[in-house]
Amino acid sequence: MKKPNSIIIMGSSRSDGETRKMADALAGHTDSKIIDLREKKISYFDYEHQNLDDDFFPTMEEILQYDSIVFATPVYWFSMSAIMKTFFDRFSDLLHQRKDLGYQMKGKNMFLLTNSSTALLTKHFETPFKDTADYLSMEYKGYVHGYLKDGELPDDIKDEVKKFAIKIKTGL
Repeated sequence: MKKPNSIIIMGSSRSDGETRKMADALAGHTDSKIIDLREKKISYFDYEHQNLDDDFFPTMEEILQYDSIVFATPVYWFSMSAIMKTFFDRFSDLLHQRKDLGYQMKGKNMFLLTNSSTALLTKHFETPFKDTADYLSMEYKGYVHGYLKDGELPDDIKDEVKKFAIKIKTGL
């Protein structure tokens, strides 16, 4: 059985909230596995490296089995969620403690799935994702942003998610 070529890394304060609904919709079109960062024990970056036995490295080993990585985060105060930021901060460990994993990021596709209470994404929200992809020699491939209305994805957002899924599946 061929594994899907993409994985969704969900970083939200609620495992069953709006970000999950969008991630589930996307996964339904891509057959992507979803990793919920709330279910992982991943601590903050530590200059003394006393946290190397948490779930970060095993999670990265799993993620690196896929060609395309989708980061799913709600917009919290014009930025990614705290749990997603903590995960991104730990990429520093890929540059110092596990360079073998860091090198494997090269050439991977990075996508972004976001949601908030409005249809618009703030101007510079993508910057940390784009810059991280560039730094790690990944290919940043864009984002889809959505919102829920009365607890459901509106039809226009469902259509955008479908289009985004095609982009992920083809790696374009």
